[in-house]
Amino acid sequence: MDMSAAHGTASAHGTASEQGTAAEQSEALPAGQKGTFRKPIRIGVLISGSGSNLQAFIDAIGQGCLDAVIVKVISSRPDAYGLVRAQKAGIPTCALDKDVFLDPAAANRLIAEELLNAGAEYVVMAGYMRKISEEVLDAFPDRVLNIHPALLPSFKGAHAIQDAFAAGVKLTGVTVHFANAEYDKGPIIAQRGVEVREDESLASLEARIHEVEHELYPATLQLLAEGRISIDQERKVRISG
Repeated sequence: MDMSAAHGTASAHGTASEQGTAAEQSEALPAGQKGTFRKPIRIGVLISGSGSNLQAFIDAIGQGCLDAVIVKVISSRPDAYGLVRAQKAGIPTCALDKDVFLDPAAANRLIAEELLNAGAEYVVMAGYMRKISEEVLDAFPDRVLNIHPALLPSFKGAHAIQDAFAAGVKLTGVTVHFANAEYDKGPIIAQRGVEVREDESLASLEARIHEVEHELYPATLQLLAEGRISIDQERKVRISG
């Protein structure tokens, strides 16, 4: 299979104008943090749809709340609106069509190569609906993150919000975790609960969960940027400070 057709067109735009240079981001830090500026972490973002979490990253970086540079956005769908968000922000993109995923291992090798070539340090899945396998996980050991719209280990899978709503739970929420070879499993980094209101609609619950995602995910990435996250010998996440 000719893999070149899978790439689409990769934008050559830089990231400085929209995401801010290191100096600009340092100026945006609170006064107590100036002079202790850390080099921004370099992240590659995987998407499949609208890219609302990607937009939350872009906004947090622009506001000086997230010490990161998005070096590449890769989409499993060429028509994903998240690609438009990335291109508007001057972030290089790569769109994979469905034919690439006929060979999942080859697709994952391609993703790993694209992100390594872009200089990514972490891989951040943001609504990415394909399975990540060892080709990516081995290239970025304990550096692949995922977000899930439920309080793991409860309600795994692609319909977590609907499943929690149907079960009648009183509390659901959002989980950010390191990814491994199993769906929705891996060391949990951060969680935030969302109370299910009486007589609430599914659409209302979905909207409130997504609002929490847009706050929790950038905040978790900032913990990484500050070097505060580690995994102990029992494979549990520890957060210092």
